[in-house]
Amino acid sequence: MDQVVSLLAASVRFATPMLFAALGAILSEQAGVFAVGLEGMMLAGAFGAAVAASATGSDVAGLLASLAAGGLVGIVVGLVALRFRADQMVTGLAVNMLAAGSTSFLLRVLHHGSAPVIALPLINAWAIPGLAAIPLLGSLFRQPPLTLLAFAAFVPVSWFLTSTHAGLRLRGAGENPNAAYVAGHDPGRTRLVATIAGASIAGLGGAVLVLQQVGTYTDAMTGGRGFLALAAVIVGRWQPGATLVACLAFGAAEALELRVEIFGLPLSSYTVEMLPYLVAVLVLAAFGRSVRMPAALGRAYDPGQPG
Repeated sequence: MDQVVSLLAASVRFATPMLFAALGAILSEQAGVFAVGLEGMMLAGAFGAAVAASATGSDVAGLLASLAAGGLVGIVVGLVALRFRADQMVTGLAVNMLAAGSTSFLLRVLHHGSAPVIALPLINAWAIPGLAAIPLLGSLFRQPPLTLLAFAAFVPVSWFLTSTHAGLRLRGAGENPNAAYVAGHDPGRTRLVATIAGASIAGLGGAVLVLQQVGTYTDAMTGGRGFLALAAVIVGRWQPGATLVACLAFGAAEALELRVEIFGLPLSSYTVEMLPYLVAVLVLAAFGRSVRMPAALGRAYDPGQPG
């Protein structure tokens, strides 16, 4: 039982970066803009958090920098995909490569040509009063603050999308932007704001890796987690609750990867490392075909064209 609870607690922690990235993707894609650049947004956020926290000694400064760095990538996506109407899928992939190259370059500039690893102290876990004292299950309620924030954020995001005028405008921009325009709204502006806001939140996912999980920054450290978060959004049908469950499933696969290595089972390390991505492929194959995405997702907005 202890091993099971330990696995569940680890699953929650490993899911945290994907939770932030998935929340950002939901905002962007509900507004009609593909979030293929999640990997780059997370990597930019991780780099910003590492540099700011290392320079100031403040985790808060690192979190703010991750928001800004992720938002900067969102501005690039908005400029290229929305202002100049480039293909959104290609734009996202290009942004991922741009983030990987630019962060690697800037890391070496900051350290005079060497390829260092920025080391940082990890954020300590918090114990939820009362719940953390429950026998056997207590470890589930002793989690770092960013994990608690990630889970708590799903409630207001769900409420925002379904119960506020701003949320309905955002969803309208992703379903029928021309109808939203006729109703007196500006779908182009809504998409841009949603893209930047979603990218900033995804940047927090990168900060989680640096400040809470790993304690170091290295090149390309996101390791495909942005794509896992995107897969969770698709499996979750762009709904926060179902997406949270999908992120937890992928987090469990990552936690199980470490358990397999610890137990010394006769499996290749390469086979073990691909486990989360194998789970993502299998889940997408099983549920992806029945998914209905936002009707105008990926379509350039042109008020001169019929809806």
